[in-house]
Amino acid sequence: MLPDRSFFDRLADAAKAETMPRFRMGGSVINKLEGGFDPVTEADRSAEAAIRTLIENTFPGHGILGEEYGNVGVDREHVWVIDPIDGTRAFISGLPVWGTLIGLYRNGNAVMGLMDQPFTGERYFADGEKSVYRGPGGEKVLSTRSCETLSDAVLFTTSPHLYAGELRERFEALQARVRLFRYGCDCYAFALLASGHVDLVIECGLKPYDVGGLIPLIEQAGGVITTWQGGPAEMGGEIIAAGSPELHERALEMLRI
Repeated sequence: MLPDRSFFDRLADAAKAETMPRFRMGGSVINKLEGGFDPVTEADRSAEAAIRTLIENTFPGHGILGEEYGNVGVDREHVWVIDPIDGTRAFISGLPVWGTLIGLYRNGNAVMGLMDQPFTGERYFADGEKSVYRGPGGEKVLSTRSCETLSDAVLFTTSPHLYAGELRERFEALQARVRLFRYGCDCYAFALLASGHVDLVIECGLKPYDVGGLIPLIEQAGGVITTWQGGPAEMGGEIIAAGSPELHERALEMLRI
């Protein structure tokens, strides 16, 4: 049995209770990466713990793949994929483009997903058939916009500095072809694509928890999301999301290695 929207809301509300009291409060930050910077905060860990507790108590037979506390039962039919704060750098900078990502995989395929931005009061949810927005603008079913040519497209990526070598060359070649490009929105850019405001989101080096909750949002709003090779996006890697199949194919021609 799949959960309903109310259960996803319970998960998002539990995470919100941990993240919002700590947002813009200057809490401690731990660096997880020696020789680099991969931050984690008390909010990340507390939010994931709250989400996991609800899942374990309600669906004890389901697996969990999470960023902060590892994986349990990832070979099971149903697996939850959790990123308590996608965009921790934005979170510690006070920028409200981070979000809580919660996805549900069935036999390895992302079927339901949620992105919650509690500071702006926006919640994006894919129920298995459609993607829905709830927030200051009310509630509405989401639909990507029709954009078939790169010259008309709006492209987002988290940061061009994340690309290196041939990946960077291919990304920059694509970036040079689009109408407008912007940086720095993490998971929020994918939500904007599902809402019909953005046409392309390109990323590299993503983990499953960075994208698991977003795949259903894109697909059930009418978009396409794959790896740069055109394969499934569920395990992360180099990811491309597009608002239309035509635009996806044109961008993929430039990114595919």
